[in-house]
Amino acid sequence: MTVSGASSEPNWQSKFPITGRWPSAHPDRIQLYSYPTPNGVKASIALEELGLPYEVHRVTISDVDVKSPEFLSLNPNNKIPAIIDPNGPDGEPIGLFESGAILTYLADKAGELNGSTAAHRYEILQWVFFQVGGIGPMVGQFGFFYAFGGKDIEDPRPVERYTNEVKRLLNVVDQQLADREWLAGDYSIADIAVAPWIDSIAKFYKAEDVTELHSFKNIASFLERFNARPAVAKGWTIPER
Repeated sequence: MTVSGASSEPNWQSKFPITGRWPSAHPDRIQLYSYPTPNGVKASIALEELGLPYEVHRVTISDVDVKSPEFLSLNPNNKIPAIIDPNGPDGEPIGLFESGAILTYLADKAGELNGSTAAHRYEILQWVFFQVGGIGPMVGQFGFFYAFGGKDIEDPRPVERYTNEVKRLLNVVDQQLADREWLAGDYSIADIAVAPWIDSIAKFYKAEDVTELHSFKNIASFLERFNARPAVAKGWTIPER
């Protein structure tokens, strides 16, 4: 449902303790609390694509930020991104965490990137959930064991397990893109959900060889189209690293 107009709660900030640490200079806008990780940029890219006015607050992924009482008051799961919309449903302020929920909310609010019919909307959402339950956690675990803290573990099984699962998931995406430019037909929040995580394989983990990323030709074209979009290029820089 598209919502518009001024918030019925002029003092909405008093309801959200996070604003004590990250105060708003533009309280009439959507407030984005994020950092440019694959999860974080999903929200900034969507906001740019949809043209919704927003104010960004840089919340790093260090404990001093995401485990602070102020941030936990908005997201008890201590992960970015999170948002507050002063003008949520029925004109009331709403706070949201979990990137899949944020993407769905923003698309519904703007009435764009969420399908032209009810059936199309569910087709889009299934790929959003595919990313949330599959691509995101599996690529993230792969990255930990291949490139970050787990890379010094001598047991080869964790990195082998996640490498194989990432390859399997990449194949699912590649097959879906065999006869279409975007995952659910038209460009949508499904693509905004999935593409940054696939991009992170090379961008953050330098693992395009071990995952055989370049062998997935449909994905290569998909990422090229995705990254050519001005909103995507800008979204990757919000907030500044």
